[in-house]
Amino acid sequence: MPRIPYIYKKFRDSTWTIIQVANEILEEYIEQGFDLTLRQLYYQFVARDILPNTEQSYNNLGNIINNSRLAGLTDWEYIVDRTRNIRKNPHWDSPAEIVKGCSEQFMIDKWINQENRIEVWIEKDALVGVISGICHQLDIPYFSCRGYTSQSEMWSASQRLIKWEKEGYNTYILHLGDHDPSGIDMTRDIEDRLHLFRSRVEIKRIALNMDQIERYSPPPNPAKVTDSRAPDYVSKYGIFSWELDALEPRDIVDLIRNNVSPLCDQNLWDEKKAIEDEGRALLSEMADSMYMEED
Repeated sequence: MPRIPYIYKKFRDSTWTIIQVANEILEEYIEQGFDLTLRQLYYQFVARDILPNTEQSYNNLGNIINNSRLAGLTDWEYIVDRTRNIRKNPHWDSPAEIVKGCSEQFMIDKWINQENRIEVWIEKDALVGVISGICHQLDIPYFSCRGYTSQSEMWSASQRLIKWEKEGYNTYILHLGDHDPSGIDMTRDIEDRLHLFRSRVEIKRIALNMDQIERYSPPPNPAKVTDSRAPDYVSKYGIFSWELDALEPRDIVDLIRNNVSPLCDQNLWDEKKAIEDEGRALLSEMADSMYMEED
């Protein structure tokens, strides 16, 4: 993994301690299969009572990590920006290589004979990387709302859901968002607009909820009093709010898995998975034959 120095910088002992702790946290999550955003790394410091939960503290950590990466002390690939990505065409060196790639990507719709259809919607684009793996594993579509979802995307979603409903499926959206005035209201907004567009979908807010706040104890933030929804929020929950980013990635993954499991007939799933595995094996054999012909 790349630790590439571009500048020389001497750090104070206190700063060097922060860098060492940051590297330990990042390596811990890489071993679990997760990379972190700077915001998620910051919340790990707050949760461990190493840094105070303030905007200045967050900015200071950002400066330290930036300098640490430039000095070659922190791996460049350990921290990600999930909101900005380059897009490009895929390329292959041979027909055999693309067939091999298809064998690894071949999937059938394992929900086709189930009673239910499920989508996972998450408030923040920065957390898509946390949910993508489990959604891929469960063969469930997932969507980044980026706050309040646009009217165009909401209407498109309603048409997709209505199509499933006409085919006899029960439809569900599992929604994850911040526990703050707008984050709570976003769940209500999704439900209201999708029902306005005549979908019968059931919206299940699976995070962030008060029982999870009590269980996981994420660090609190002051509620955003400038938000027009703040008075109602404060009357129900008090003066603090909590960000979804503060949850452990593995806890978010578990929340999705545990909410999907009761909606899935595992026997039907296993039957479809067996068919999928056979298809992958066939494609892999074809690729191996093509490689032999190329040699």
